[in-house]
Amino acid sequence: MKRFSMFVLAIVAIAATGLMAPERAQARLQYFKAFKETYTKLDQAKVDESKCGICHGGEKGANKKKLSKYAQEFGTAVGGKNVKDEPKIKEALKTAESKDAGEGKTYGDLLKDGKFPAAAE
Repeated sequence: MKRFSMFVLAIVAIAATGLMAPERAQARLQYFKAFKETYTKLDQAKVDESKCGICHGGEKGANKKKLSKYAQEFGTAVGGKNVKDEPKIKEALKTAESKDAGEGKTYGDLLKDGKFPAAAE
C-alpha cells in the first residue's frame, strides 16, 4: 500500500510540475514570412528588426497577449489560430489592408506609404 501511495504521489508531482511550466511561445513564422513577402516596399531591415512587434505589444513583440488593431483585423480575416495555408494568410493580409487605420487611411494606405500600422497599446 505504501508503494502505491508513493507512486500516486510521484504522478501527482509530475503532473503539477507540467501545469506550472510557462507556456511556450507559439511562433507564427508563416504570418511574418507572408507579411514580409507581401509588403516589399517597406524597409526590410526595419521589418526584420520589428518581427513580432509588427502585430504584438512590448519590445519587439514580446507581449504576445497584446495585439495591435491591425493584428486583430488580420486575425479575424484569417479565421483561426496558427493557420498554415499560405493563400489564406495572404488573402487575410489583403482583407486587413482594407480596414480603417484612422485619420481617413486604411492599413493598405499606410503600408503602401512605407509605414507600419500603429503598435499594440
